[in-house]
Amino acid sequence: MAKAMVESVVNEQTEQVVIRQALISDLTALTALENACFSNDKLSPRSLKRWLSAKHGILLVAEQNNALCGYGLIWCHKGTRLARLYSLAVLPTMQGKGIAKMLLIALEKATAERGRIYLRLEVAVNNDSAIGLYKSLGYRVFGQYSDYYDDHSDALRMQKNIRKTSELKLARLTPWYQQTTEFTCGPAALLMAMGSLDASTELTQSHELSLWREGTTIFMTSGHGGCHPFGLALAAHKRGFNSEVIVNTLEPLFLDGVRSENKKVVLATVHQQFVNGITAAKIPLSNKDVELEDIERWLKQNFSVLLLISTYRFDGKKSPHWVCVTHLDEHCVYVHDPFCEPGSDSQLAIDCQYVPIARSDFSKMSAFGSQRLRTAVAIAKSKDC
Repeated sequence: MAKAMVESVVNEQTEQVVIRQALISDLTALTALENACFSNDKLSPRSLKRWLSAKHGILLVAEQNNALCGYGLIWCHKGTRLARLYSLAVLPTMQGKGIAKMLLIALEKATAERGRIYLRLEVAVNNDSAIGLYKSLGYRVFGQYSDYYDDHSDALRMQKNIRKTSELKLARLTPWYQQTTEFTCGPAALLMAMGSLDASTELTQSHELSLWREGTTIFMTSGHGGCHPFGLALAAHKRGFNSEVIVNTLEPLFLDGVRSENKKVVLATVHQQFVNGITAAKIPLSNKDVELEDIERWLKQNFSVLLLISTYRFDGKKSPHWVCVTHLDEHCVYVHDPFCEPGSDSQLAIDCQYVPIARSDFSKMSAFGSQRLRTAVAIAKSKDC
């Protein structure tokens, strides 16, 4: 979780303070500063050392008279246009001099130069000084976590558009749901899509697993089977939604990496069963590449969209992964990602919601495997179609 030790007075000039990039030689001083500022959730010397060389991290320090008096740490999410303020600290003896504000402004500039558009953070609802600082710099509250901290206090989610692009405007809110297994990204994405259209949708593990049983391909390259776009479309159709599918191949899906001929036969059989189901349900099917224009058209028609992506640009693993599209603007496609690393303090729910993916990255991210599979499912309430 992001930590913040910030001063309540931010308008005093501090000309003697220099903001610069942190160096490996700063490790001892950074560790001492961390220990002086925080009693809980402290970054260890090992973690600080890792952040000093992290490819997707930005670590700046504030220095006065050759002594560190503060630091700020940003995590730039791989494959997206999103970054998060991970930690911000100023020595207690140096608070009230505007140092936190200087650090944050410098961090925003460095983050924007990395191509990120949105900077997010979380802050305790009772941390008035930090909230005041963030609001003074243009951060807006866009959510709240209940029982977030160890003392059971709540946290605000705040965000700023640091590239001065158009502000995010949502036609409707999409609830975020975290998949509860490694193999149920498809059902989790479908739950979010249905929830955005019908508030009575049960966002539960029981519902998630029911959807998975209905839509699974049985096998994947390893482990349990993921979900077929036809299976997801049929599951939504069964629950009273209108469905449409775009897929750029008529061949059985997800055969990449499956070596067993028996498994390939099973996958082909399941695929044909889904084809028969789609035909019987008269679900519209387009055999073409999924384009941004298709997503934009669906959203304008009040559909909610599920998109299959490759996780390579996120984690280098080249796994098929379903996300729920929430919004599209002139710069980015925004998605709810149902996967959040269990037990990780470097990835939180705030990092998985309304994730901005640059339009220029869409083509690479929306193609999976050697097949270059591109597929998406759109659903709408019957009365909207």
